[in-house]
Amino acid sequence: MGPHPAVAAIRLAVRRVLHDLLTEHHRAPAAVPHASPHERPSPPLVLVACSGGADSMALASALAFESPKLGIRAGGVTVDHGLQAGSDLRAAEVVQRLRELGLDPVDSVAVTVGRTGGPEAAARDARYAALDTAAERHGAAAVLLGHTRDDQAETVLLGLARGSGIRSLSGMAAVSGAGGRYRRPFLELDRQTARKACMVQSLPVWDDPHNADPAYTRSRLRHEGLPALEKALGKGVVEALARTARLSRDDADALDSWAGQAEATVRDDAGLLECAKLYALPPAVRRRVLRRAAIEAGAPAGSLFARHIEEIDRLITGWRGQGAINLPGKVVARRQGGRLVIRQG
Repeated sequence: MGPHPAVAAIRLAVRRVLHDLLTEHHRAPAAVPHASPHERPSPPLVLVACSGGADSMALASALAFESPKLGIRAGGVTVDHGLQAGSDLRAAEVVQRLRELGLDPVDSVAVTVGRTGGPEAAARDARYAALDTAAERHGAAAVLLGHTRDDQAETVLLGLARGSGIRSLSGMAAVSGAGGRYRRPFLELDRQTARKACMVQSLPVWDDPHNADPAYTRSRLRHEGLPALEKALGKGVVEALARTARLSRDDADALDSWAGQAEATVRDDAGLLECAKLYALPPAVRRRVLRRAAIEAGAPAGSLFARHIEEIDRLITGWRGQGAINLPGKVVARRQGGRLVIRQG
């Protein structure tokens, strides 16, 4: 008798990601200088980011089951955000559970959450910084994240509410981060599948009270917004939003590629952007060129919103002698002599 369908589904999703990683690993040049081309590279290490919740515990269990069959080393890391009393004890429990699954190495990393961008964004930034550090310290080939199709649907709705354009509607990528460090095997699986897999395997899970706290935007969306949409529009909203993310990502990737090619054609010999040539570009391509230029000048990508790009764009499409545009990161954009100058200070 085979495993429960929920367990089989999560294991298959993880197996596919591990196969991809193994293929990439064997194609990569040897990490050891002067190594013989006939020497097989050492087995890659894959870490799972685990909070102790159902999604990440299901992911950890699947990684522990699948990795030995493929000759992959598997470890884990949990991040203690320090936002709740007893969070250090909770992190220690997660470490113990990961070790009981057979994962090694296993780390618990305590972080200090700032205030920039609001509590949710600040916690996310601190978490990813800690995961980056852990991956680099252990030389991990990848870090697996337990985001599900439900998380993807929430991310698309949040992007829609911000009005940030098609890139924000593309949600979370299956592969992201420097060098493709982060992998999300569960984007095609719903949250209930992960929870069911934990239940049938008797895996203890922890439900973070922040996930039910209406003070947090994502929590309100999860418990109020999405149920209201399903009530009004019928079942299938989550699947439709996740499909929107996939289609939007394809479109956004194509437009980004177009913008990358177009950028070289709209600069003069000194490297300055020529307003007349920018004006001739399709608006979606032009705005991407402007965004890239602002980021290259030092504007933080996470603080650069659609309204900033629209203001720069008006220097091209609605020029009436207006003054300079102040952007995040102390970057200034101004039009001078038919050229668009974007630089710090």
